[in-house]
Amino acid sequence: MSQWVRKGLSTGIKTTRYPGREEIAPGVSPGLPLGGDYPEEHARELVGRCTVGALRLQDHRLVVDYRRCVHCFRCVRGPEVPIAWQEGYEWAAALEIVGKRRKFTSAFDRSVNVIVVDTGDCGACLNEVRQLNNPYYNMHRLGFFITPTPREADVMLVVGPLTDHMREPLRKVYDAMPMPKRVIAVGACALSGGVFSPSFVCDENVSEFLPVDVEVPGQPPPPLAILHALLVAVGRKQSASLISP
Repeated sequence: MSQWVRKGLSTGIKTTRYPGREEIAPGVSPGLPLGGDYPEEHARELVGRCTVGALRLQDHRLVVDYRRCVHCFRCVRGPEVPIAWQEGYEWAAALEIVGKRRKFTSAFDRSVNVIVVDTGDCGACLNEVRQLNNPYYNMHRLGFFITPTPREADVMLVVGPLTDHMREPLRKVYDAMPMPKRVIAVGACALSGGVFSPSFVCDENVSEFLPVDVEVPGQPPPPLAILHALLVAVGRKQSASLISP
């Protein structure tokens, strides 16, 4: 036991410094595609390679809808001119409803209980959410704690396409949460249905069923993107945009 204590002390702190400092460690984010001006021939090729409709041409510019991007990398691997790429992770976007809801007071600064609801997730987004509790991301240091009880929850994280059999359980969890409360849709499946929607078993997005406050894209989004979403939901970080310029 003593040898592990010595090793830990000699290794030093390995928890991410985010949000106090930008995280630059390799592998923390898969990044996102960037829209912009491309030669029309190449832009059309990129749009044609996107199987989920995340890329489109608008006024002769390539536009990316991050709600639909599933990180298939077909726009990067294969085309004659690959799409430009950004390596960030602050992807979460607050919807207009946030400004119309009751704000969290200072009592929530270091104590926000989070409940996670799986509405048909394949396991990818759920696994990224699970990483928030590990020593590297350690969301407890920022005052976020997982709870299994909706009556104690302040924020709900919804992962996966909203399958029919989870509609009623999701509504019951939401109704049981006290005010003020926030709903965060995590991942392309929750935002747009991903590759599973629209279909006979699931809706196109969670926001059609519940008032979603914050959306975080990605398939799956990395833990730092989900952490950014939590910070946006409680008003401690600025919102991003889900449509590339």
